[in-house]
Amino acid sequence: MKNNKLYIIAALAFSLASCAKELDKININPNATEKAQPDYLLTGAIKNTADVYWGTTNNMNSSLLFSQQFAKVQYTEEDRFIYSNSSLTTLWSNGYSQGIIAFNKIIEAGDAQDNPNYRGVGLVLRSWVFLLLTDAYGDVPYTEAGKLNEFITPAYDKQKDIYFGLLEDLKAAKTVLNPAGKAIGGDIIYNGDISRWKKLANSLRVRIALRIADREPAKAKQVFDEIKADNDALISENADIAQLIYQTSPQQNPISAQFETRDDYRISKTIVDKLSELKDPRLAVYASKTQTPTPEEYVGLPNGLTNSEASALGFAKVSKPGAYFLLPQAPAVIFSYAELLFDRAEAAARGFTTENAADLYQQGIKASFRQYNISDAAAAAYVAQPFAQYDPGNYKKSIGEQKWLALFGQGLEAWAERRRLDYPVLKASVNTVLNGEIPVRFIYPGTEQSLNIQSYKNAVASQGPDLLTTKLWFDVN
Repeated sequence: MKNNKLYIIAALAFSLASCAKELDKININPNATEKAQPDYLLTGAIKNTADVYWGTTNNMNSSLLFSQQFAKVQYTEEDRFIYSNSSLTTLWSNGYSQGIIAFNKIIEAGDAQDNPNYRGVGLVLRSWVFLLLTDAYGDVPYTEAGKLNEFITPAYDKQKDIYFGLLEDLKAAKTVLNPAGKAIGGDIIYNGDISRWKKLANSLRVRIALRIADREPAKAKQVFDEIKADNDALISENADIAQLIYQTSPQQNPISAQFETRDDYRISKTIVDKLSELKDPRLAVYASKTQTPTPEEYVGLPNGLTNSEASALGFAKVSKPGAYFLLPQAPAVIFSYAELLFDRAEAAARGFTTENAADLYQQGIKASFRQYNISDAAAAAYVAQPFAQYDPGNYKKSIGEQKWLALFGQGLEAWAERRRLDYPVLKASVNTVLNGEIPVRFIYPGTEQSLNIQSYKNAVASQGPDLLTTKLWFDVN
């Protein structure tokens, strides 16, 4: 109940803080504070952004379909990649209005209150949102974004420049974050533990370094060299996982909320078949048993069915997401320990570090098992099998496939990594509309063509056609 009240207060504070400049001037209440408190702003901004990240449009109705972790059992147009320029807008609209602008205000509040830790946390979270935006759309407003008093039609920055800028922002964040400094409030991710925010800042630097590694290997290696030279801490255990643990209704996990009123999604056949092939105990966590008993117990739904094909197959003989993911309190995971271990394994495989890639790869699998309370004995038995061995001759396949399994539910990140590593190899249904291709980006919101037309045109001229199939800068192969 306490957290529910805090969410409501935070949402009100955030709403007040987001008013337009002229409206602010007119509607000043002399009996109330003119500035929202950073603790309430932080709670509201985290909750709103997590909802966008983990919610229907950007997760279940797009990236989880593209990465073939979910599939649609009715209203299957999105699973056949039928989108318009009004379909994939919430990451953009809410990412900027409820994310970037709010985190800018938190940064400003930290400066105004002489509390660098608010500034550092705001920089970390703002960097994460910008990363989501550029990973999905490519070139997006960055330098001029969220500065409504200065830029009504912000220019789009090139993706390379955004990644490089975020690396600098995260270095600035880890520098100002001070566990011995002033406390912060409203932190519903780490409960004010600044040492963990520093770990997340550095771990995001690792994520971005690998995002650019195929294009800018020297810069990527420099990031790892700097982290080592500065002895920067990274996420080092499952207790460090960056996640928002939701509450009961109406503050529940978006997947849980969706399944309260609708029944559109099932687990993809692609991932169920892979988990079954590997005798992977995570299958019982990721998927529910079919409602109608079946010999297999867990049955995935093929992606890209027509509505009539899905209707003929029915609801009861294919698996819903597992009970863990349907709980109201299920977490929205931002960055896991398993991901960080796979990242370190890849960095070693690329020669960016001198760590042991094979050992880190196995540690990544074990961390994923522990994340879902699967026993160490089961993890040890799993990694001892031939199919789980690391292949130094094709590290992208070894790491890419296991990372895809570990990132279940994190649609945007799973999709980004699948595009970057090119594993697992996925095939589009014959019913899809992109000539056998799977989307590699979101198309820009149609409002950009009417409200920010010149910046939009410049981005298209630089990046390529505004299509689902136009590869982004980081996506080399």
